[in-house]
Amino acid sequence: MPLFDLPLDQLRQYAPAVAEPADFDEFWRSTLDAAAQSPVLLDVRPEPTDLRLVDSWDVTFAGFGGDPVRAWYNRPAGVDEALPVIVEYVGYGRGRGLPHERLIWPAAGYAHLLMDARGQSGRYGAGDTPDPHGEAPGGPSPLTRGIMTPEGYYYRRLITDAARAVEAARALPGVDPHGVVAAGNSQGGGLALAVAGLDVELAAVLTTAPFLCHPQRALEITEVGAYGEIANYLAVNRDAEPAVRRTLSYVDGVSFARRAHAPVHFGIGLRDMVCPPSTGFAAYNHYGATAFGPRPERVMHVYPFNGHEHGEATHTRRQLRWLTDTLGATADRLARPKVSGAQISPA
Repeated sequence: MPLFDLPLDQLRQYAPAVAEPADFDEFWRSTLDAAAQSPVLLDVRPEPTDLRLVDSWDVTFAGFGGDPVRAWYNRPAGVDEALPVIVEYVGYGRGRGLPHERLIWPAAGYAHLLMDARGQSGRYGAGDTPDPHGEAPGGPSPLTRGIMTPEGYYYRRLITDAARAVEAARALPGVDPHGVVAAGNSQGGGLALAVAGLDVELAAVLTTAPFLCHPQRALEITEVGAYGEIANYLAVNRDAEPAVRRTLSYVDGVSFARRAHAPVHFGIGLRDMVCPPSTGFAAYNHYGATAFGPRPERVMHVYPFNGHEHGEATHTRRQLRWLTDTLGATADRLARPKVSGAQISPA
C-alpha cells in the first residue's frame, strides 16, 4: 500500500483548527458529574488462573449511567508494594478477553487494568459488558449507534467508562494513585487521549494509531475500517451529515488532546488507512496546547512502511523504556521471582 496522506514534513506541522462546540467542556463536565453519583467499584474478586507469576482479579466498576463495566486487574505475584497502574483500553470490535491474554504490563512490573468495551467484541476478541442504551437514533454498529445526537451517542458512554476506569484503578488495592497511565491502540488510543483531556492527574499517556482524532478529515480521505461504517450510514441516511458531523465534534481526540496535561508517547504508521496519519498528527501537534503551566512532554515514533499495525513489538519496547524514564520506575524496585532457589537475571 503506497503512502496516501500528507508527506512527513507536512505532518510534523499539521495542526488544523477543528470544529469544537462552544459547550464542549460543559458537556463532558456534566456527563462525568452524573457518572460520579455512583460508587466506582462495584465488585473485585480473585480470578483463578494457571499463572504462577501474575495474580488476577475480576473487576466490575460503575461506568456511564452507573452501568456495570467489566475489567481484568493483573499484577506481579508476590509484590506487595503500591505499583503504577496501566489502564488499557481495547481496539474497536474487541473485548477484554481472558486475563492471561495481555501480560506485557504485569511482566514489566506494573499493575494493569484492562477495560472491556461495552456492547462490542465478537470481531477480534471476547467481551462480556452489555450496552443497555441502544434506543437513540443512529446505525447498527457501535460507531454509528446513537450518532444523530451527542447525548445519545455510543462514544459518550464509552469515553465516560474510560474515565471511570481510571477512578476505579485508583481505588484498587496495591495501586499508586499518582502513577496512573492511560494506554491503548486504535480505538483504545483514542480513549486514552480522551481521558488525558478529562483527567488532569494522569501520570502518562501511551497512544498508538489513535482513532476518532480529527474524524471530519478521516471521513474525507478513507473509508477503510470503522470510518467506512459512518460513510455507509450516510450513504443511506443522506440528510444526516450535519447532525453526524456535529456529534463527532464532541468526541474528537484533537479537542481532548489540547486539554491534556500528562506526558504522552505516540506511535503512528504512515501507511495507516484505518486511522490516517494526519488525524493522529493533528492530535499530537495540538497536545497540551491549552494546559496550564509548561506544555507536557510529547514523543512521537513514526513507522514509514507500516500501516495500522504501526511498530508492534518494537514500539512496545520503546513504550516500556519511555515509561521507565517517565515514571522513574526500575526493575530493581520490584521483588523478582525465583526458580529452584536461583534468582532470575534481568535480560
